[in-house]
Amino acid sequence: MEEALMLRSDYEKGVAMHPHLVVETVVSNDQLPKVDDGLPVRSLGDAWDVFVQESKKLWRITAPIGFSIICLYGLNSTTQIFAGHLSKLQLSAVAIGLSVVCSFSFGFLLGMGSALETLCGQAYGAGQVEKLGLYMQRSWIILLASALLLCPLYIFSTPILKLIGQEDDIAEAAGHFSFYIIPQMFAQAINFPTQKFLQAQSKVDILAWIGFAALLLHVALLSLFLYCFGWGIDGAAIAFNISQWFVTISQLIYVMGWCRDGWTGFTWLAFKDLWAFVRLSFASAVMLCLEIWYMMVLVVLTGHLNNAEIAVGSISICMNINGWEGMVFIGINAAISVRVSNELGSGRPRATMHAVFVVVATSLVIGLVCMIIILAARDYFPIIFTSDKELQHAVTKIAHLLGITMVLNSIQPVISGVAVGSGWQGLVAAINLGCYYIFGLPLGFLLGYGMHWGVQGIWVGMLCGTALQTLILLYIVWKTNWKEEAAQASQRVRLWAGEEEITAGQQK
Repeated sequence: MEEALMLRSDYEKGVAMHPHLVVETVVSNDQLPKVDDGLPVRSLGDAWDVFVQESKKLWRITAPIGFSIICLYGLNSTTQIFAGHLSKLQLSAVAIGLSVVCSFSFGFLLGMGSALETLCGQAYGAGQVEKLGLYMQRSWIILLASALLLCPLYIFSTPILKLIGQEDDIAEAAGHFSFYIIPQMFAQAINFPTQKFLQAQSKVDILAWIGFAALLLHVALLSLFLYCFGWGIDGAAIAFNISQWFVTISQLIYVMGWCRDGWTGFTWLAFKDLWAFVRLSFASAVMLCLEIWYMMVLVVLTGHLNNAEIAVGSISICMNINGWEGMVFIGINAAISVRVSNELGSGRPRATMHAVFVVVATSLVIGLVCMIIILAARDYFPIIFTSDKELQHAVTKIAHLLGITMVLNSIQPVISGVAVGSGWQGLVAAINLGCYYIFGLPLGFLLGYGMHWGVQGIWVGMLCGTALQTLILLYIVWKTNWKEEAAQASQRVRLWAGEEEITAGQQK
């Protein structure tokens, strides 16, 4: 009875907030859904039971997604590893091409596709699975158009890199590599919405298998093109494109062949209400881009320091290692986004709160373990990426900052996943802008150039911005009223999944 009254209250709040969405329907106490929202936590024993149960749900989604994302990140990392054993210049070129140019489009397209995590996850939680295929097609249209608009970034990357201060030889080589990897951007434009479609339904095992197969294929192609054919970074670019398209095509085959509940075929309705979909997608893109581009700027700023090849090479190796850990947390990010959106869509605020607190605690522990491993292996892991002794020593000197970054980056992506699952993209985008670009970036510039601390100064300043953002987001999560979030999720599902019924009710 208590749950029924709560749901009725949430429904009435939603009607007051969005009267134009109301369908001419009478809701009685008997019609209100009865939802098992889990038991309240009143003791340490209860807390442990909730932790164990929620951890099982979380890792059932996280493990396949995380493994898949690690494998896909391995496409970037192995490309840099192979290039790094050619020369320092080619390592810098590939690092700039992937960490700056490719990351720019990656962040924007992934952010645009992240709108599906909110919409598909909450629609699936509300039992409206048939709408997921329509949402995915709308996202394909928007992301393919976005990829087309981003092409000049790749085509003119050489003058752009020179304009922002990169050395001419690095800019020329990076621009050449960037031009050759344009096809992978269109693969990602199809890939990201397809991933969200599958993740919302917890159909994630197939993602792990496809990612693993793609990584094996990529290593084989790199060996063939670089060592057998001697194509250099051109071969690396071709291998990168082929591997990315392999992932995309494999996912499409699975969706159209084995997801008949969510995929009902192509429809012209995908072109309907695109502008409203664009607005939510753009808010998601801004939120995520401000996060991804922030660390990208760290690589760019080091290009202005003395001995740029060593500076860029050392920071790129650290960012590569950080990226491996980051991929694990992007997997957790996706999993908690699914858990939060599904639970809110199902009208389970207490279960949502439990999921959030468990994932934050788990992520912090993982981050601390990663920091300890990096500090213990600081003299050894640079050897994997380069044979140059000077570059190895430069990486060792800044390894402690990498460890701190890993702790902060264990919490921040997870909170972003909560934000996506809850639909807070606009709020988080504003926080990211203030903490990263108004506070952290100027502080890093001051310490790095004004105080002459070099790479370490730039990195310390930017870490301060990340720490501030993380603290603010943790406070917001702590103060959130999850019952109100569940009510808003109900309104969002009615808006996006019941357009036709709403219109009919208004016409009556």
